[in-house]
Amino acid sequence: MAPHQIRCRLIGFGCQPAFFFSLVNHKGSYTNVVAALSVALAEHTWLGLHALLAIAESPTASAVTDSPIQMTHWVAFAVFVSVLLVLDLTVFHKHSREPSLSESAFWTCVWSTLALSFNGLVWWWLGNAAAVEFLTGYLVEWSLSMDNVFVFAVVFGYFGVPLKYQYRVLFWGILGAVLMRLTFVLVGAELVERFQGILWLFGGFLVYTGLKLAFSSEDVHPEDNFLLKFSKKFLPVTTKPAGDRFFVEEAGKWVATPLFLVLIVVESTDVLFAVDSVPAIFGVVDQNAHYFRFVVFTSNVFAILGLRALYFLLAGVMDLFRFLNYGLSAVLVFVGGKMIAEAAHHTEWLAEIGGWDAHAQGHLVPPWASLIVIISLIGTSVAASLLFPGTKKTESEEHSNASSPDT
Repeated sequence: MAPHQIRCRLIGFGCQPAFFFSLVNHKGSYTNVVAALSVALAEHTWLGLHALLAIAESPTASAVTDSPIQMTHWVAFAVFVSVLLVLDLTVFHKHSREPSLSESAFWTCVWSTLALSFNGLVWWWLGNAAAVEFLTGYLVEWSLSMDNVFVFAVVFGYFGVPLKYQYRVLFWGILGAVLMRLTFVLVGAELVERFQGILWLFGGFLVYTGLKLAFSSEDVHPEDNFLLKFSKKFLPVTTKPAGDRFFVEEAGKWVATPLFLVLIVVESTDVLFAVDSVPAIFGVVDQNAHYFRFVVFTSNVFAILGLRALYFLLAGVMDLFRFLNYGLSAVLVFVGGKMIAEAAHHTEWLAEIGGWDAHAQGHLVPPWASLIVIISLIGTSVAASLLFPGTKKTESEEHSNASSPDT
């Protein structure tokens, strides 16, 4: 397969016209939307795997740029993301309104296409390994974002936030998430470089988190959030309707609005998600590669940027994916186990016992194999959820769980 054909398949994997129009033409029927998403997921998965295998077999795929990532590359990416966010807030979503299902589907396609186009750039610039690791990291973060969708729905339902104001909260929440992810990535990468033993800790934490996700049925309780309690105690908050504003002026003083409290809960919740999602991406990107930090951060950011559109697309149907948590659990356990195995492989005394080279570079499990495993685990859990649907929740249960953004 020629390089230009591979690029086209990678970019086409993100957004095909059939996928978008199938969503638009269903006119808000969530059951049909799920069906359309399932067909598109299967089609895109096949195309993506076919393209990646073609890349792996390409004779030019092993040509990797040896120049390290420069500060200018970080600045250029920061400018690019900033421009996207400014356009999003000031042009495309200037006024608070309720996003339609078709609009959410369109923006999901846009963000996915941008991410996979950047993936093509990474392949052209940094080589095959970096491109596969970027795509794997993107899919890991995108998959784990499903949990964010559910939690956001619970938080908005608890506070009774109207649908038209939720996008504004998520916009600033995403902006904060990008900055927090940058901190987590840089600090985490520095720890990995200085203390190789920390991979044992990261891997063990991911395995524990994965098992807990599979066997724990804890509900989300926004009222127990520490920052929320702290803010209510020490921050003046108005009780008057304030629309989509976070602060208003009352009696000559600026006071917070309830929407700002919602933002605090969303931001603090994202910190908890970053604790497992960032180490998970560490586990699928070569820590010894010169592009390690850059690929981890950029793949993470692209997945986060598409989270808002994904939320409005899937929040109302998350209950249909009842086996998804098992798929996410399996992904975390797989990546965590992989990190532990690689940490053991680079441990001197274990290498002496086992007779292998503790200083060998690269992954024990090839990046393309990790990608196939992760896609298979998520795809299987989604397919099982659709083939074996559970009983529908009663209205009282839905109200008590606050699982709908329309609450």
